[in-house]
Amino acid sequence: MDKLWSLLPIAYTWIIAFKAGLPLRLVVMACLVTLWGARLTFNFARKGAYKLRFWEGEEDYRWKVLREKKEFQPHWKWMVFNLFFISLYQNVLVLMTTFPALVLMGSGKSFGWMDAVAAVLMLGFIIYETVADEQQWRFQTAKWKMLREGKKLEKLPAPLNKGFNTIGLWSVSRHPNYFAEQAVWCCFYLFTIAGGIGIINWSMIGALLLIVLFLGSSAFAEEISAGKYPEYAHYCKTVNKFFPGKKYEAPKE
Repeated sequence: MDKLWSLLPIAYTWIIAFKAGLPLRLVVMACLVTLWGARLTFNFARKGAYKLRFWEGEEDYRWKVLREKKEFQPHWKWMVFNLFFISLYQNVLVLMTTFPALVLMGSGKSFGWMDAVAAVLMLGFIIYETVADEQQWRFQTAKWKMLREGKKLEKLPAPLNKGFNTIGLWSVSRHPNYFAEQAVWCCFYLFTIAGGIGIINWSMIGALLLIVLFLGSSAFAEEISAGKYPEYAHYCKTVNKFFPGKKYEAPKE
């Protein structure tokens, strides 16, 4: 499912756009989703996720930790969770994030200034997320290169010796990539308002459920990090989870 997450929305939005006769609004939405998917696919691919044998490749590190929890022992419990939550629910969730495009198929309203605002905002958050990904990639690559050379974490040069990223966008938000990801799909929903569907309509369900997913996902990631890095608890107390805020300051000795 992780490998399909960035690809399915591209397919869904372009199918919708073609079925609707390629109106400008839906073409712009499909192009933006394509940019979003290209970024996420590239970021996942450089971690070794994609192989010719599709069942091989690196997985998100959190799955391994989750599988080993006592709640998923014996193994059949994990298989049930895998089937219903990962394979079925997340597939449906990915489809639901593209519902704004679906409800706009019948919109007779022309592309206007509100569409332009939604497009610029969505593009801006895609760029924001790309920057966050790149900063995290460089930090983790440098850290793991030294660790594989046999150096101890506490002996690494600052800020690598913390074990977690506290520079760039990560100094003002604990999850700048998650923040931007949620914002991207909220901006995607804004197109329905621009298209005259209404301020509140049923296509918002995808963005809302995605926010709920990220609340749980971020909490689990922080639980793992807090168990590995002594300074992480202080980081959580001083830096906002999603929205950029006060810049991180290391604890005074």
